[in-house]
Amino acid sequence: MLVRPRRGGNVGSVARVMKNMGLGDLVVVAPRTRVGRVGERMAVHARDVLDRRRTVATLAAAVADCRLVVGTVGRPTTPPDSPVDPRAIGPEIVAAARRGRVAIVFGPEDHGLSNAELGLCQRSIRIPTAPGYASLNLAQAVAVCTYELVVAQGGEATPGESAATAAIPAPAGAREEMLAHLATALGAIGFLSAQNPAHILRDVRSLFARAGTTARDVAVWRGIARQVLWVASRAGLDAAGESAAGPRPATGASPSTKHAGPGGDARRARGAVTPSRAEARAAARSAPGSRAPRPARPRSR
Repeated sequence: MLVRPRRGGNVGSVARVMKNMGLGDLVVVAPRTRVGRVGERMAVHARDVLDRRRTVATLAAAVADCRLVVGTVGRPTTPPDSPVDPRAIGPEIVAAARRGRVAIVFGPEDHGLSNAELGLCQRSIRIPTAPGYASLNLAQAVAVCTYELVVAQGGEATPGESAATAAIPAPAGAREEMLAHLATALGAIGFLSAQNPAHILRDVRSLFARAGTTARDVAVWRGIARQVLWVASRAGLDAAGESAAGPRPATGASPSTKHAGPGGDARRARGAVTPSRAEARAAARSAPGSRAPRPARPRSR
C-alpha cells in the first residue's frame, strides 16, 4: 500500500518491483498525482499490476480487512513501537499471509507515514542504512522489504511460527471498532483525561498491537466495554464520566471514605453518599444534645 504518493513514476516503479517479487495487489491511498505516462513507462512489463491497482480514500478503509498491517518508518523510534529489520519480520509476515490478508504500508516520499497512520499498524519496519544518508527511493524500499518476503517464503518453517502466531489475527477494521468501543467505555468511567484522552489511548492501542489481537480477543474486549457502559449508565454517569451531582474525582484520586462493596461504589458515583452504620453512630454521638458517653466502669481485680 502506497499512502499519498507524490510521483506517478514511483507508483509505476513499485508495480515493477512487485511483479519481480511475485506480488500483484497494489493499493494506492489518496494519491496526490496521476500515474500518467511516466508511471506506465516505469512499470515496463508490470503494466498488468499497475492497471489492477486499487485507489482508496483513507488508510483506515484500505486496511479494514487486513489481519496484519506493517508500517514502514525511516526514522528511529522508541519502545514499545521500535521498528524491526525487514529480515527479522519476514517469516512473521509470511506466516500471517497464509491465514489472511496482510498489508505492508509505505508513506509519502517526502515525510513518510504520520503518527496516526502508524497507529493503524501492528508492527513497523525500518531498513538499516548508513547514517550519513538514510533516505531511500520509494521503489527501493519496496524492493528491500519484498525481497525479504521471498527469502522467508522460500525457506523452511521458521521458529517464530508457533501456536501463538497460528491464531488468526482480527481484521484491522474490527480492531479499530474495538478500540473506539473501549475509548467510549473508559471515558464513561472517568478513566481518560478530558484534556488529553489520546495520551493513554496511544498506550492502549500499542498494547493491543503487540498482543496480536485475535477475533476472539476482540469479542471479549467488546463484551467488557459493553458491561462497563451498562454499569456506568446504572450509576448515572454520562459519556464524559460525570454524574448529575457534578464531575468525578480525577483518575487515581483516593476517596475520603472507604466503600463497602460495589454498592458503595455505585452510590458514591451517583453522588448519593450513604454513610455506613458505624459512621452514623459516630455522627449521632458527636451531634449537639446527644448523651455524653458513659464513663468506663472500673475492672474488678
